[in-house]
Formats: sequence, C-alpha cells, structure tokens
Amino acid sequence: MSQSRRSRRLHRVCMVVIALLYVFSVPWYREADEPLTLWLGMPDWVAVALLCYVAVAIVNGLAWTLADVPDEIDNSPGSEDAR
Repeated sequence: MSQSRRSRRLHRVCMVVIALLYVFSVPWYREADEPLTLWLGMPDWVAVALLCYVAVAIVNGLAWTLADVPDEIDNSPGSEDAR
C-alpha cells in the first residue's frame, strides 16, 4: 500500500471519527429525569460536549496534516485552472 493511499484512508477515518464525536457531543442519550452530576465543575453533559469538541480539534489537525494540499495552483497554459 502506497503512502498516499494510506494517508487518504487515514484522512477518511479521521473524518468519520469527527462525525461520531459530533454525534456523541449532543446529549440525546440522557434521560430527562436523570440526576445531574458534576464533572470538572460543570454538568456532565457540558463536560462531555467540551471534551468532544477538543477531541474534534485534535483529530481535525491530524486530518489536515494527512491531507495532500498542493502549495501552488498550476496556472500554466493548457491547465484547467488557467484563465
């Protein structure tokens, strides 16, 4: 497996992890009458959401390091981007 192929696969995995973290950050899984507990001085659902958002930022940074973004756009005659 080539390095480019592996990095594209890891990039896709990162995007799936980000989507799952966003889904998990919404407190839809809590019961309405569940007692409130404090984590890190915040309600548990707020702490979970904030920790998910921090994890999203970290995974997003990793995904961007794996993304293959060219430094310059090819504007040579005959290229599709040339105008």
